[in-house]
Amino acid sequence: MDLGLGRAELDACVTCALCLPHCPTYRVTGFDTHSPRGRIALMRAVQDQGAPLTTEIVESFDTCVQCRGCETACPSGVPFGRLMESTRERMVEAGYKPPVRIRAALRVLDHHKALQAGSSVLSLAQRLHLTPSSLSVPKRLPLRRPAMQKSGDDVHLFTGCVMDAWQRDVHVAVKQVIETCGFGVAPTGPGTACCGALHSHAGLGDAARTQARQVIAALDDDRPVLVDSAGCGAAMKDYGRLVGSSEAVAFSERVFDVHEWAADHIDGLPSVEPLDLRVAVQDPCHLRHVQKSHMSVRTVLTPFVRELVELDDDGLCCGAGGAYSVLQPELASSIRDRKTAAITNVSPDLVVSANPGCSLHLQQAGHEVLHPMELVARALRGVQAD
Repeated sequence: MDLGLGRAELDACVTCALCLPHCPTYRVTGFDTHSPRGRIALMRAVQDQGAPLTTEIVESFDTCVQCRGCETACPSGVPFGRLMESTRERMVEAGYKPPVRIRAALRVLDHHKALQAGSSVLSLAQRLHLTPSSLSVPKRLPLRRPAMQKSGDDVHLFTGCVMDAWQRDVHVAVKQVIETCGFGVAPTGPGTACCGALHSHAGLGDAARTQARQVIAALDDDRPVLVDSAGCGAAMKDYGRLVGSSEAVAFSERVFDVHEWAADHIDGLPSVEPLDLRVAVQDPCHLRHVQKSHMSVRTVLTPFVRELVELDDDGLCCGAGGAYSVLQPELASSIRDRKTAAITNVSPDLVVSANPGCSLHLQQAGHEVLHPMELVARALRGVQAD
């Protein structure tokens, strides 16, 4: 079976094992088939030797979180994320599709009004105690969302799908910080309902490319596109490769993680009394390993809190992985246990994470988690505690 993998990319892996300590599934199970080098060996077996997609091989690919921590550790620069996305896309074409419930949920993401309405209904059901505690949603979904008005044309703020439905308060905080820096903000709204990141991870490449083209067409100018979700930002910075057009390449060059952008404009923020908080930083994998913009979070947040503390797990994945925690709940929970131990070791007042999936996954383990920009906005308002 042709997995569409480049010879040079496959051969770049020399099975040196330096990736193993950075792979969350290998750390949990100890199985080589749950490691990057093991999965690449299986890719070679399928593509080069005609090995069938057995249950064991499919399970090996399905259990990958796609955190790409192995890429940071790899001395040979193996593009594991691209290899896995291509493999999953060819698997879908061969009939190995994500579960129906996942495909149905992904179809909703491009329908902004339906997603908002459904989220409000779910929020009401929560208040009536009609939702199971195991449901992977915030503990208190918003019933109504604050309106976001355009304040200028200096930058776009990408609002997206699930984050806009479930965490619009983060967008509001980000908008406040950008405006305090002296820039007018144009929230993107329904015209850019979804970036396609979750579709790419699930192997639904055609759907991801459709979403990407819609976003590019809707933001057809030369203004910076600021993104406050690490997974969305990583996907949008990769549109040039995903879509393969000059327009997509040019668009990707305009995309910035909001902390990356704010770090370059931090002199525009006033000096205020720092919040009296000891804050642990949890780096989303797609900010640390893909965008490599995680240090900007420290730059932006340091002036506004009493103390920032680092976790001692070298950026190991928390186990959220988009829909991974739904599809692989046992592995996701075991991976999260390691993150929880790292958080407990530093005894913070709260945790910050710049990705909605990470925040939700950690909140379900009992941690108080906020977006970094929420703390910056709180400090700018002079609010010491809720």
